[in-house]
Amino acid sequence: MDEPEFSASSPSSVFGPEELLACYARGVFPMAEARDDPRVFLVEPDQRGVVPLDRFHIPTRLRRTVRGEPYQVRADTAFGAVLDACAASTPGREDTWINDPIRRLYLELHARGHAHSLECWQDEGLVGGLYGVTLGGAFFGESMFSRARDASKVALVHLVARLRLGGWGLLDAQFLTEHLSQFGAVETPQAAYLRLLKPALRLTPDKSALTAPLTGAEAVTYALQPTTQAS
Repeated sequence: MDEPEFSASSPSSVFGPEELLACYARGVFPMAEARDDPRVFLVEPDQRGVVPLDRFHIPTRLRRTVRGEPYQVRADTAFGAVLDACAASTPGREDTWINDPIRRLYLELHARGHAHSLECWQDEGLVGGLYGVTLGGAFFGESMFSRARDASKVALVHLVARLRLGGWGLLDAQFLTEHLSQFGAVETPQAAYLRLLKPALRLTPDKSALTAPLTGAEAVTYALQPTTQAS
């Protein structure tokens, strides 16, 4: 179900970070029809993709990859670059939903500590990563990209490890995809999703866990052990 759109040549004047966080709190999120379209609309899907943190799955080969540390994993050192890479055209994905108003909104959320990136680096080059929004104990995954084998997957494992370590209760994936299914992602009706979201928003996780240095072995261990929720 789509909600009314807005046009935001200067989004902070009509729809800013606080309004965007309020949207996440009630279970809707922004998208654009295309990168060059200035309009933004709010989406409330009938079915929601969720990655259950207590049932996260890492395929065997990927476990070996993460433990082998082919990439240096960093957090929040290149948020804008990750955002731009997710918005860039790639073969098979010529257009994306991240337009200029959305980009500015997420940069503002990042400046306020509500949006974060996990990045994979190789020879000082950014080769993969993801970004999302945190509110209470809910983390809303927005987009990911990869320029090297398994880079976005490695970033996802590191994200889940940090969410579990810090006590988050919900990882929202927006939509279920084949890519996310291999990690245990499931589809749930929006009404059920809102019942998961409400208690997650009341949690107070340790945000320092998002930027905590982890080895590949530690990331696999934390990602696969039961979630410890903060109060």
